Amino acid sequence: MSNKSAAPAGCPCGGPSLAACCGPYIAGAAIPPTAETLMRSRYTAYGLRDERYLLATWHASTRPAEPIIGDEEKLQWLGLEVKSALRLRQRKAEVAPEASAQADPDRDTVEFVARFKVNGKAQRLHEISNFVREPAEGGPRWFYVDGSFPE
Repeated sequence: MSNKSAAPAGCPCGGPSLAACCGPYIAGAAIPPTAETLMRSRYTAYGLRDERYLLATWHASTRPAEPIIGDEEKLQWLGLEVKSALRLRQRKAEVAPEASAQADPDRDTVEFVARFKVNGKAQRLHEISNFVREPAEGGPRWFYVDGSFPE
């Protein structure tokens, strides 16, 4: 039987460790440099039930007014698979080559699949998330705007 507790736990988003991955973003010690990094840190924040971070990284135009994490919610996040922001941009470029030449560097999309359990029942969330980068205190920041569900 292996002893997995000897090694530091990986970051919930799939990174090496919380401290070396999403932890500094959630703690406010660093700003996520890309939309994908923000999406990964938001996934981790959901797992940590850090509503403060989730609301702070949600664009003001779509940020919910009501609580987003219920105390009674029996939710367990199991894993994240990023389908890649790059592949999504490449697919758009194939469809409309002129659009890639005019791509807005302050907008991005990230497609992902998150697996979780609600009250013990396995679920999956497949989303294409939209992000925008705007000027903010401390420099430009990415914000989650909204998402669509391709399935």
